[in-house]
Amino acid sequence: MALATATSSAKTAASAAAAVIMRVNPLPALISRSPLSIRCSLARIHVPPLTTTSVAKSMAPQQSSISRGISPFVSFCTAAEGSTTATAADGGEIQKKEETEGGGSGSIKDVAKLLDLRVGKIIKAWRHEEADSLYVEEVDVGEAEPRIICSGLVKYIPLQHLEDRKVVVLANLKPRNMRGVKSNGMLMAASDAAHENVELLEPPEGSIPGERIWFGSEDDKDTQPDAASPNQVQKKKIWESVQPHLKTNDAGIAVLGGGDHHEMRTSAGVVVSKSLYNANIS
Repeated sequence: MALATATSSAKTAASAAAAVIMRVNPLPALISRSPLSIRCSLARIHVPPLTTTSVAKSMAPQQSSISRGISPFVSFCTAAEGSTTATAADGGEIQKKEETEGGGSGSIKDVAKLLDLRVGKIIKAWRHEEADSLYVEEVDVGEAEPRIICSGLVKYIPLQHLEDRKVVVLANLKPRNMRGVKSNGMLMAASDAAHENVELLEPPEGSIPGERIWFGSEDDKDTQPDAASPNQVQKKKIWESVQPHLKTNDAGIAVLGGGDHHEMRTSAGVVVSKSLYNANIS
């Protein structure tokens, strides 16, 4: 009877010890070992002496990381030491900085000064042979040779209304290959919200092809910096920063928005859209 009791106690201790070992070092091979080898393994890995309390504790349900309020996943949103993150409190400052700085420093007007907007005159225009929605224009922008510019105006403006027309050209964009024709610039136009009506911006009578266009008062003409290079315009996203702030006002005058509206002008006066008011410009 005493021998049976001792054998039963040894089996119970062995089972409990195996449970502890599986938590510390879950090697399936340990399960098949004898009670003596299990005790030797316990000695080698320095498991505290087995007691009724320790066995109960080892078999108790473990609290999950979620129930302890700790995320079980690695957070990739946590800022590294020394870095800064946007919060609800400073989000407005970041947005304001993006709106005012864009591709450079200062106000949106300062950024717009880096655009090379010029008076142009369309010398010749024809339909693109490979694209039904495009015209190809030769435009005099005051350079030795006219520029070739492609524009998606077929749906909006009859071809005969383009030739000999004064236009506004964004001249410091990187050239783009448009269905086999390299387009070197962009004609500026106003459009309604639905983009169903599009109209080219018109420099005032007397404007000279090649003259650089600016925003603001007549005195601001003398404060224009050199225009950014096409690479800078692309890299710093200068056009993308300025374009959302361009529109026509109640009188059809092209303006740069912001706290004050800065009129787009040449030496001969302001640039206008004849019939599209409070419209977008692009």
